[in-house]
Amino acid sequence: MSRSSQTDPELTHRLTRRGMLGVAAGATAAALLGAATTPATAAADSAAATDSALAGRGRPVLPPGRLGIQLYSLRDKVSTLGFAPVFAELEKYGYDEVEFAGYTQGSAGPITLARLRRLARDHGLTPIGSHVGYYSDDPNAYTFAQNLTKVLDDAQALGLKHIGTASGPFRYGSTVDAWKRAAEEFNTYGAAAKARGMKFYQHNHSDEFSFATDDPKVRLYDVLLAETDPDLVFLEMDIFWAYAGQFRFSKRPDGGPDPFEPLDYVLEQPHRYPLFHVKDGVSDPSNQFGYRMVDVGDGDIDYKKFVSAVTRLRGERLAHHWQTEHDQPTESFTFARRSSAYLHSLRENC
Repeated sequence: MSRSSQTDPELTHRLTRRGMLGVAAGATAAALLGAATTPATAAADSAAATDSALAGRGRPVLPPGRLGIQLYSLRDKVSTLGFAPVFAELEKYGYDEVEFAGYTQGSAGPITLARLRRLARDHGLTPIGSHVGYYSDDPNAYTFAQNLTKVLDDAQALGLKHIGTASGPFRYGSTVDAWKRAAEEFNTYGAAAKARGMKFYQHNHSDEFSFATDDPKVRLYDVLLAETDPDLVFLEMDIFWAYAGQFRFSKRPDGGPDPFEPLDYVLEQPHRYPLFHVKDGVSDPSNQFGYRMVDVGDGDIDYKKFVSAVTRLRGERLAHHWQTEHDQPTESFTFARRSSAYLHSLRENC
């Protein structure tokens, strides 16, 4: 596959993605819809089609009915065009599910949750999850800490099976006790979600794999896993950011080696990972995160290996949901289309 020259979005989206989709600025509808195929794009798509044809006749790596997309990747389209045209495109691209990053449409106008749920259903899409903020200093903020009941009410109205946060457990700091305290709160949210038939989850970035400031031999992600109830708190591994964490934190602050493999976390406790973010990156050691983010299939993360390893586990093939994502795609519809085509083309070796 081709390599993209896109710059890494750094970690800015950790701060911005907590807001509603309506905050995103969009271009004009005509410009957004005019995603004409350029010669370069046509060549890349032709190469992808050839790769697919040569992939063999093995079982598809991607389980049926489990491909979704995090709508944060399409925030420009949602804010300008509205959900209906976006869902229509996703239906054409072969998506099965959507994960929300807010329930408004920005300049495209307001929408009710009932209408949003119907729109998804009308286009064959299942709302599978949503990202909501963890906490805020504003007592009226739409977060788990400030308005848990409202957050769960809305998730239930949408028929979500999962409701989570992309905020790290850093509310009280980066010590072991600080993360134990955050874990207690996550257990509370998980119990409340479970009572409504949903799963509460946390989505990682790379910092979760850093070390505790008061015990530099302890990886904070391990504290989160150990201190949260596995029946109440689940994880959505963002695979790109997990590998960025591997790049950044395979040595302790004292310089001692402490390597880890993101896939191993999943294989050891697969039931804790109902959701994944599938985003790709080209290896770039000069980048602070070790990768430059690109469209799925254009990077160096081995998704054939990763997805296959998880779905080959006994009883796990249909137990997980795979959401494509790109924080700052060059053209978001193109990203969605090409990422779906690539993942659908993957075949297990016979």
